Amino acid sequence: MATTSDMAPTRRKSATGARAAKAAAATEASVRGAVADTRERQLEAQVAQLQDDLKAITDTLAKLTGDKVGEARAIAKTEMRHLQAKGEQLLSEAQDQAGEVEKQLKDSIREKPLTAVAAAAGIGFVFALLTRH
Repeated sequence: MATTSDMAPTRRKSATGARAAKAAAATEASVRGAVADTRERQLEAQVAQLQDDLKAITDTLAKLTGDKVGEARAIAKTEMRHLQAKGEQLLSEAQDQAGEVEKQLKDSIREKPLTAVAAAAGIGFVFALLTRH
């Protein structure tokens, strides 16, 4: 049978091995924690970078939108001025034509006053018939 002295060194070896295993486990846990912290920091840095990128994209889109709105406003103003000038031209032409018709009517009344009176009476009679129910 084995003596106590033979067993004692074995136990010491086991205790020393257990301590070494615990130390290795602690070191491994420490390394895992460090790796997790590093990954966490990397992820936080990536999120911060994404936020900066989104901010830059938003600013760029705002500038582009502002530029397009400015362009559209300038085009609309130009078109409005063009249409206003065209409307004034058409109004001037219509006034000229009305003045011409008025002049012709006055000349016609001066040349043939009886015909003008008869035409006015006829027009009045027709309006009277139309308005009478």
